[in-house]
Amino acid sequence: MKLGKFSIFIACILICLSACNKDDDGSGDFVPVPERDRGEQQIEDKAALVEYLEDHYYNSQEIAGIEDPSINDLIITELPEGENVPDGHTLLKTAVGDAKTTVYADTDYEFFVLDLNPRIDENDGGESPTFADNVFVTYEGFTLDNEVFDSAVNPVEFDLISLIPAWRKVLPSFKTAENYVENGDGTVDYINHGVGVMFLPSGLAYFSSPPLGSNIPTYAPLVFKFDLLKYFENDHDNDGIPSHEEDINGDGEFTLADDDTDGNTIPDYADTDDDGDGTPTIFEDLEDTDLNVDSDGDGDKTNDKNGDGDPSNDDTDGDGIPNYLDTDDSESKL
Repeated sequence: MKLGKFSIFIACILICLSACNKDDDGSGDFVPVPERDRGEQQIEDKAALVEYLEDHYYNSQEIAGIEDPSINDLIITELPEGENVPDGHTLLKTAVGDAKTTVYADTDYEFFVLDLNPRIDENDGGESPTFADNVFVTYEGFTLDNEVFDSAVNPVEFDLISLIPAWRKVLPSFKTAENYVENGDGTVDYINHGVGVMFLPSGLAYFSSPPLGSNIPTYAPLVFKFDLLKYFENDHDNDGIPSHEEDINGDGEFTLADDDTDGNTIPDYADTDDDGDGTPTIFEDLEDTDLNVDSDGDGDKTNDKNGDGDPSNDDTDGDGIPNYLDTDDSESKL
C-alpha cells in the first residue's frame, strides 16, 4: 500500500517536471515569457484607467461636509450602464481632471490623482515629504475589479524608496497633518491631513512582478487610497546630507547610473564617502557659523572646524563643488 502511494507520488513529480520543461514550440527547453514593452503597456493601462474613472463615482458632497475626511469616509460606486450619477456624487473622471505625467524607466507615464482634502492656501498647515522620506500612513490597495489586495487600518510607517514608484511620485504633492491630538484611549486624531486616491498604470506599480501571494495580476493597473499623517526626513547613510539632496540629477529616483558620484556602485544616499576621497562626508562639514565663539581655542574665531551640520556649504578650493563631492578637497574637521 505504501509502495503504491510512493509510486503515484513519483509519477506526479515526473509529470510536473515534464510540463515545466516544455515550451510552446515543443522543443523541450523552458523559455521565459518576454517582458512587455513599457510604452505599449502604458497605452493599454491608461485606457483601462480612463474606463474605470468614467464608470465610477464617489460621495463628493458627503466628503466635502466633513471637517477632517479620511479614506474611511470615501465610497466609490460603479455607475450602472445608462444611469446618471446620483445627486451629491461626482464622477471620478470629472473629479481627477487631467492626467499627471512623469518619467520612469525611460517611459512617459500618465496617472490620475484624487485629492480629497485640497489645501486652498499653500500655508494651510502640514508639510510635504520628499520622495526619499519615511511616511506614516493608513491605506487600502485594490484592483480595477475592486478586489482589495492590501490595507492598513492602523497607521504604519514606510520608507518611500522601498515602495512602488507611484508612492514617490504622488505623496510629495500632499501635506501631512498640521497637528494631532492624543486621545485617552491610546488612539490619535490627526488634524487636517492629506487624503487622496491614486489611479496607477502597472508601470508605476508592480508591472510584471507583483509580490508573491498578493493575488495581484501581472501588468495590473492599481488604485490606492491613503491618509498621509506624518513624515520623517531621511538621511539613510547618516552623512549629514538629507537623502533627497543626494539625488544628483533631481529625477526623484536613486540609480547607479545617475546618483553615484565616485562610481563605487553605491548611490550617494547610501554612501558615507560620496566622492571616494577617503574622508567621510560627515567629516567634510567644516563651516562654523558662530563667528563670535572660538570653539577650538586657538585664538582665531574664524577658523573653527566644528561644522554647522551641513557639509554642502563647505568648498575649500572655491571651485563651486562642495568638498563632500570634490575629490580635490579632502580636508577634514578632525
